[in-house]
Amino acid sequence: MPELPEVETTRRGIEPHVLGRTVTRLIVRNPRLRWRVPAKLEKELAGQTIESVTRRGKYLLLATAAGTVILHLGMSGSLRVVACAHPADKYDHVDIVLDSGDCLRLRDPRRFGALLWTRDDPLRHKLLKHLGPEPLGPDFSGEYLYQKLHGRRRNIRDSLLDSRLVAGIGNIYANEALFAAGIRPTRHAGKISGVQCQRLIKSIRETLNNALRAGGTTLRDFRASDGRPGYFQLSLNVYGRESEHCRTCRSPIRARRLGQRTAFYCPKCQQ
Repeated sequence: MPELPEVETTRRGIEPHVLGRTVTRLIVRNPRLRWRVPAKLEKELAGQTIESVTRRGKYLLLATAAGTVILHLGMSGSLRVVACAHPADKYDHVDIVLDSGDCLRLRDPRRFGALLWTRDDPLRHKLLKHLGPEPLGPDFSGEYLYQKLHGRRRNIRDSLLDSRLVAGIGNIYANEALFAAGIRPTRHAGKISGVQCQRLIKSIRETLNNALRAGGTTLRDFRASDGRPGYFQLSLNVYGRESEHCRTCRSPIRARRLGQRTAFYCPKCQQ
């Protein structure tokens, strides 16, 4: 699914095309996404100018004077800026039509994404208000992480996927950051030392920033907002590389099911 770097890449891609543009209409071909597209959204959004395009965790926020569109790409969603005359296919569920003659088109084959609306502060919306700090922000520090992990019996990989602890890292980048920090994903989070937390914070930021520079990770359905794929997957050290040689020590990469997702690690480089 699109993770933080993919969502941020999408935000950066669409922002120049939608910022300052007025929405002329909304075309909803299929409202049945993860949550039904609000019936009132077309009336609420038409005539509004998009004043900002921001991100919180894996959510995209399109702010207007009247309220904010909250977008989530789900498992397979993507956003494109296309000419309104460009034919839509069966997976193109919603068009936000702009006064430029383009539209912001939401494509979502699996329909696990969301397009919602709020007139209130979006950061207080029920989907966003419990999110932890941004992993690239100043509040996500080694001290913060150590305090939050202290006493936890949950494994460190699953802890990093908890959006209440930190917003939007995702499985791919959690695995990669743990490799870079030399920490095995199965370790009890409460046993991670303060020094290791500092190292993990550094590796998380480096991993995410490297992915952003590369345009995200192309897996299954993801493409950047301009249609170009991301290439960070060419640099993955452990994720999806079960039985392949570790790039550092040549040991075979191992995989282990943790909860609903698979963790990947090097048994020699990660302790």
